[in-house]
Amino acid sequence: MEVDVILNKLSYSKFRSSFRLREKEIAYINDKGLDVIRKHAYDFINKRLASDNIPNDGKQTPMRGHPVFIAQHATGTCCRGCLEKWHHISKNRKLTDNEIDYVVCVIMEWIKRQLDDYSKK
Repeated sequence: MEVDVILNKLSYSKFRSSFRLREKEIAYINDKGLDVIRKHAYDFINKRLASDNIPNDGKQTPMRGHPVFIAQHATGTCCRGCLEKWHHISKNRKLTDNEIDYVVCVIMEWIKRQLDDYSKK
């Protein structure tokens, strides 16, 4: 699914559209840089989402603490159930490398849009 299309669909969800990066997360991103944040996203997805069997699915992604966690909730990439619902990536199988790249792309695009919105304030 095209990133613009899915982000537009997610914007109509009251829950998903309620997530925003705050000053603390913006400062963290500015300090670390987007390349480091992208690496963190790959690490989190590979450790928490890519497996074919996630015993705590639906509870593995914190609601705060890192910009990527917030982005995951905003983009419906926080658990395999949400991945299936929003992105049509089925559960109970390992994510492919292309699917992992797609998930990280969606997360990073949402983060970039948040940075753009913040800079306009």
